[in-house]
Amino acid sequence: MAVKKVEKIWMNGKHVDWDDAKVHILSHVIHYGSSFFEGIRCYKTPHGPAVFRLGDHVKRLIYSAKIFRAEIPFSYEQIFDAIIDTIKINELENCYIRPIAYRGYDDLNVNPLKNPVELTIAAYEWGSYLGQGAHESGIDVCVSSWRRSTPDTTPTMAKIGGAYMNSQLIKMEAITNGFAEGIALDVNGYVGEGSGENLFLVHDNIIYTPGIHNGILSGITRKSVMRIARDLGYEIVDGNLMREMLYMADEMFFSGTAAEITPIRSVDKMNVGNGMPGRVTKELQAAFFDVVKQGNDKYGWLTYIDGKDRILPMKNINAV
Repeated sequence: MAVKKVEKIWMNGKHVDWDDAKVHILSHVIHYGSSFFEGIRCYKTPHGPAVFRLGDHVKRLIYSAKIFRAEIPFSYEQIFDAIIDTIKINELENCYIRPIAYRGYDDLNVNPLKNPVELTIAAYEWGSYLGQGAHESGIDVCVSSWRRSTPDTTPTMAKIGGAYMNSQLIKMEAITNGFAEGIALDVNGYVGEGSGENLFLVHDNIIYTPGIHNGILSGITRKSVMRIARDLGYEIVDGNLMREMLYMADEMFFSGTAAEITPIRSVDKMNVGNGMPGRVTKELQAAFFDVVKQGNDKYGWLTYIDGKDRILPMKNINAV
């Protein structure tokens, strides 16, 4: 799924041509993975293009950098507006947005503090993350041999570039063995998440999901699914899940900005339920897409790119 080139990328306060969006080879981020980023989606709705939970994503970006003592040299409001402006300048209606803050070029010491913190925002067309037909038919996954990091090694509530080396190992192992994705366990052997997605399972009409103490990212789509599920009357259990629950589940699905809500039809070559997306999964998926694709947004999650009062005060955003 190659990235489709657009006209402009926002870099450090101004839009530059796609081919001119470059960083120095000796930038700290290239050598030590010192980046902090977000994945955000803009949807084409009947009411115009709208970004899903933009304020929450911007807030998490700022917090991810803060955890690593990096201060992004742009305010919440400036980042918020820059994302909207980047979508508009490229005339995009349905796109993926990648804001990334990173340690730039100055010193190649492991100590990053002398290096400037820079910010780039790209927006481009992007389709189904886990493959054509994944939303309708589900995907096949495996339990990975690679574990998620412990909370006292790499902070898992920060969305950081370096941590995705672990995700790459999980993903490559799965693909090499014929699966679409892998599920990583945490350091204690409890269920964690996919390489880039949070995980939910359904058993006896109760929805289960690992807790943030299990080394998972505090996903914004995850929180949205939980809110929708509760509004639909489902009980949600958020906590430690034994691996065997993956094999006992009636239904299972991933959630995430890229994955949206993607059903899982098998784990380790064993069917989940009857091997097809289940009733609860489809109900949640339909409710989620009704918000983001149809614009039936009773939660206030959508920011329309042509809206006049689009900026949400940072203090009113609940991202983590």
